[in-house]
Amino acid sequence: MSFLGMAIIRRYKRGMVFRLGRVREVKEPGLRFVIRFVDRVRKVSLRTVTMPIQSQRIITRDNVSIGVAAVVYFRRVDPVRSIVAIEDVESAINEIAQTTVRNVVERSNLDRVLAETETLNESIKTILDVTTERGAWRWSS
Repeated sequence: MSFLGMAIIRRYKRGMVFRLGRVREVKEPGLRFVIRFVDRVRKVSLRTVTMPIQSQRIITRDNVSIGVAAVVYFRRVDPVRSIVAIEDVESAINEIAQTTVRNVVERSNLDRVLAETETLNESIKTILDVTTERGAWRWSS
């Protein structure tokens, strides 16, 4: 039994077992045994994450410079794809969210940005949903 190691996986996480660099399986929460020196367990949180998007200066369609800050809520829905397919999920989400916010606001007039905030939020969410649908995370409402 000395060749076995233990991993404690919390309720809100999943443990991905890499055996010699390949994904072997996804472990559910609880006390799990792995082969020492051969298996590596990488734990992935499935909780909703709040990520602030730093304020950025954007020029609207009618050439008015405004400062826009945002907050992104996301959660991983596929732990394997979030680790294997994307090198740094949080950095990728931050960059995609900044770019999307900037693009949507740049195409709008200042009046629309101020009056139709909910409509702009929904269009940003729709764009992010489509962009990340093939990814390993989902945006929360």
